[in-house]
Amino acid sequence: MISTTLRRKLAIAGTALAGMLTLTAQPALAWGELGHRTVGNIAYANVKPEVAAQIDELLKNDAQLGMPACPVKNIADAAVYPDCLRAASWRWAYTFPWHYQDIDIDKPFDVKQACASGNCVTAQITRTRRVLADRSLPAAQRLEALIFLVHFVGDVHQPLHAAEHEHDAGGNQVLVTNIPAPSYVANGVLVDNKGKPANLHGIWDTVVVERAQKEGRLPAVRPYSPAEKARVATGDVADWAQESWALAHDLVYPQVFGHVVAATETTPKEVTLDDKSLDKDAAVAGERILQAGLRLAKVLDEALTPAG
Repeated sequence: MISTTLRRKLAIAGTALAGMLTLTAQPALAWGELGHRTVGNIAYANVKPEVAAQIDELLKNDAQLGMPACPVKNIADAAVYPDCLRAASWRWAYTFPWHYQDIDIDKPFDVKQACASGNCVTAQITRTRRVLADRSLPAAQRLEALIFLVHFVGDVHQPLHAAEHEHDAGGNQVLVTNIPAPSYVANGVLVDNKGKPANLHGIWDTVVVERAQKEGRLPAVRPYSPAEKARVATGDVADWAQESWALAHDLVYPQVFGHVVAATETTPKEVTLDDKSLDKDAAVAGERILQAGLRLAKVLDEALTPAG
């Protein structure tokens, strides 16, 4: 598939596609550091005390991960660890397709058909949850599963990690010309992308999350009430992916086209987004991050609470 190949190249490169498009420097990430850490911290604040204790015990095995450049001292570190692995793509590139699942918004939603090989975010959430729950496995292996599970539950809640249009790699090929690409840190060095346009995917990874924080829309890290959890922590992994896909279909791409997209329409290579759209996106991103955090807490409770 063209889209799968392109996404893999984007993920491994982590930089612009030279000679074709100017992209943000980390085009395949979801939510960026702020969003992922918020998801992890909300989850940790809402798991059972005995589950939090088990998480803390697993985190003591971080040296066995063999990635000292990507320390994991708490669940927030765990939430960003899989993106840190891009600095060692020669070793970890096989994991990069696990972060997303491209499902065409012009076709019926079919989570299984879009992931026949198991190399996608929904399948890896299911797999890592099972590994985490298996107490017969080595602690380091279960820690790695915990890390990926925390990250991937965040990923699947980002609309453009579950959708695409016309093989645009989840919006990575759509430049947003009125917004500069955000700066980012690579190997401890701040890279300034000002002057380069962001892409649609990057807008959702970082820009709308930072806007949500500035506008007070980013969810608080705190224990949530049973009623709040009951409202938010719903569905299963396929439902979460379908929610993201629907948001891409009903919100993200209509902002690009000015209307709900028809199957025959080609995604424009360059667009602008107004403040009204970005404000709406920020509110949606805040809600998706809250959903991801509380749903992750539920998954962790289920995986780490002993049977009986």
